[in-house]
Amino acid sequence: MASHPNDPPHSHKPHEPHVRHYMHCLPFGAQLTGAALKQPHTRFRFWAPSCSAVQVVFEGADGHETAAPLDMTPSHNGWFEAQAPCGAGTRYRYRINDDQLVPDPASRFQPQGVHGPSEVLDARAYAWQHTHWRGRPWEETVLYELHVGALGGYRGVMKRLPALVDIGITAIELMPLNDYPGERGWGYDVVLPYAPHAAYGTPDELKELIDTAHGLGLQVFLDVVYNHFGPDGNWLGQYARPFFKAGSHTPWGEALDFERPEVRDFYSDNALYWLTEYRFDGLRLDAVHAIDNPEWLRELADHVHARVEPGRHVHLVLENEHNEANLLESHFNAQWNDDVHHALHVMLTGESQGYYRGFTDHPIQKLARALSEGFVYQGDPSPVHDGKPRGEPSGHLPPTSFVMFLQNHDQIGNRAFGERLRTLADDDALRAATALLLLSPQIPLLFMEEEYGSTQPFQFFTAFEGDLADAVREGRRREFKAFAAFNDEKQREQIPDPNDVQTFINSSPPTDAPLDDERRDWMHFYKSALVVRARLLTPRLHHARALGAQVLADDEGNGARALIARWRLDDGQTWTIALNLGHDGVRLESPPEGQVVFETPPRARDRTDNGVLPESACVVWLTGNVSEYAQHHDARTVRREEPFA
Repeated sequence: MASHPNDPPHSHKPHEPHVRHYMHCLPFGAQLTGAALKQPHTRFRFWAPSCSAVQVVFEGADGHETAAPLDMTPSHNGWFEAQAPCGAGTRYRYRINDDQLVPDPASRFQPQGVHGPSEVLDARAYAWQHTHWRGRPWEETVLYELHVGALGGYRGVMKRLPALVDIGITAIELMPLNDYPGERGWGYDVVLPYAPHAAYGTPDELKELIDTAHGLGLQVFLDVVYNHFGPDGNWLGQYARPFFKAGSHTPWGEALDFERPEVRDFYSDNALYWLTEYRFDGLRLDAVHAIDNPEWLRELADHVHARVEPGRHVHLVLENEHNEANLLESHFNAQWNDDVHHALHVMLTGESQGYYRGFTDHPIQKLARALSEGFVYQGDPSPVHDGKPRGEPSGHLPPTSFVMFLQNHDQIGNRAFGERLRTLADDDALRAATALLLLSPQIPLLFMEEEYGSTQPFQFFTAFEGDLADAVREGRRREFKAFAAFNDEKQREQIPDPNDVQTFINSSPPTDAPLDDERRDWMHFYKSALVVRARLLTPRLHHARALGAQVLADDEGNGARALIARWRLDDGQTWTIALNLGHDGVRLESPPEGQVVFETPPRARDRTDNGVLPESACVVWLTGNVSEYAQHHDARTVRREEPFA
């Protein structure tokens, strides 16, 4: 049976007989011991330096205590320990200050939500089927960000995996699963980082999703939040005040004290827990600039790489407003490249407010710098940061150190109405920009349903109640007060209420949307480009280096909305992309040598051969030997109407 072009060299199929059980032994929380024995035991370990006494309280599903509370023995530096003859399924809480019951901060599961009891799990209960899976090299990654709840929980996501593989996706990235209050939310209000959110399914169902993805050759990444806790359900301040840095705050609340070893260890073990017990292939670390501790980030990366099994491909990706290129030199695989997104968004939409202010001046030049050097801001003063320098030089880094995207949860959902890019930009120009995204040597990221040309909004949603719900709704509306479209209070009242269940429904793609002509056409376009990427670009990406990007002039010699960028690939061949997001053709003085391997619109090559790059166009060339390509396709180009098969 022929392999799919995106199958990794050693992918394993569902019929493999090997079964293995995985567990990350936590130095805190509830750790089950002797699970195979008739009378298993559980060790409880809890850091509560602000308390003089702690008890473990055992509860039934009805909330009533099922046994006498167990006094915990104080140890050194604020630790409390206990052991009880109980096993998987036991529900418990910690009693602090004589009367307050709190969940375990390292809880593995909260079946009744963050305000209910924690549950002891047997982490070895799930029988993994694809135990020989070792992941995929970073260069093969095509990321697909999704929200598990909006797609119907773990089971709903699982149903979509074969279609994603068919399009050419090689990795799914799950928005945060760490437990947060309420049935629905983006997941960035995490309060229990070790417990997967119960509304999406059980921990074993999450493992089954990951296991199934591995059987299809898909990597699975998890977005983790290590920079703050959410506003509801976090009790750490009651029993562990030193977890927070006195007098220091982030945009989301009190800053965590990463100078303390207990804090560092809590999150380092969390990373290993997801990578080893759940077999995630990588982590995306949210907003690490709010952690403001590069030393700990390097320590975390070293800790992960030293502890995962030899031979596994495990990838660490940052979101970092500071553009710290030094973190990408050896410790982290890549960073989300907001700079390239902002430059493209300004050219596609003409928007100039908010953080787009830093990209309205000569955006095509900024895009050219992002394609050739990675970051736009490399120590340059930024108008969005009060003229202060932002970033570090990044031109020495390979293009795969940057994750490129046109849409993601932030760039859609942080808009007042959650509009998709397709509702803001011209379709032809968007196709050209999408071709750049999918065929640039930077690592591409798509947002769920983007591949179908979706116009469905993705809005900010939560499930807070009472005063907190009012504060979140009004706070979100205040965020847009500075924007011209929302100067008036009545205009701001039209912004969807995050706590209204309809906001979540509006953001959830339909389960079985028909593949009509429009959706099929967009899907065909994405699939065509990704097959070209898999066959011609990915195998040559390992040591790829940018050769520079040149802005093209229009017929009057003025600055245009077009450029041509080149990269030297691993085998010495040259990969060239010409992009024009303008409404007029521009001169292409010397059309690149080599084979056109992708074009939009169709027959754009006919005009580039005559020295003109058409409007709303993207054309890709590969120099050198393209015999591998010729073996699979007779035509000179791959067009969006004719996928590379």
